Amino acid sequence: MTKWGMVFDLNRCIGCNACVVACKTENSLPEDVFFTRTFVTEVGSFPNVRRHYIPTLCNHCEDAPCEKACPSDATHTRDDGIVMVDQEKCIGCNACAVACPYDNRTQLTKAILQKSYFGEGNRQAFEADRDERWQTGTVAKCDFCSARVDRGLQPACVVSCPTEARIFGDRSDPDSKASKLIRRRNGRTPMPEKNTQPSVYYVD
Repeated sequence: MTKWGMVFDLNRCIGCNACVVACKTENSLPEDVFFTRTFVTEVGSFPNVRRHYIPTLCNHCEDAPCEKACPSDATHTRDDGIVMVDQEKCIGCNACAVACPYDNRTQLTKAILQKSYFGEGNRQAFEADRDERWQTGTVAKCDFCSARVDRGLQPACVVSCPTEARIFGDRSDPDSKASKLIRRRNGRTPMPEKNTQPSVYYVD
């Protein structure tokens, strides 16, 4: 059975944030909502200073604390491992956001949903798509672009990455590029001490 996962190659990420823009566009996300972020850290001393970029998104944990905390069954895991949020069932209690150790959920308040990311020129088209996708008071997060995946496509952030720093694939297939990278380069999950069994790995 397919189990989707993501591998971040930290040697390849250049911090261009093309993934962030692609995610915003694909999901019609308002200004203050991010399903993926790229954190920056600097190491060394002048003049020998280097920047490291650390991409993040929902880790689609196999033992997801957000799912356990959800009282309405809005948060659920598909058979392929993608953790979803049913907007129709979400009651906006924010229990999932509190339970998530990675801080990868956002409550869609009225103030947040009134903001447009694309400026006045595209506001009408943006608002129509946004209003169809998202409901005030619910909680939202990355779903690995499940609608694209179901059509045989890669997530928008993966397609937009100019350096192929994001590798999406079937973790249950030992011959997939993602599985090979995890094995060959000792892939590590974020915050393993939380025992959530993330579907996201980092290699460097």
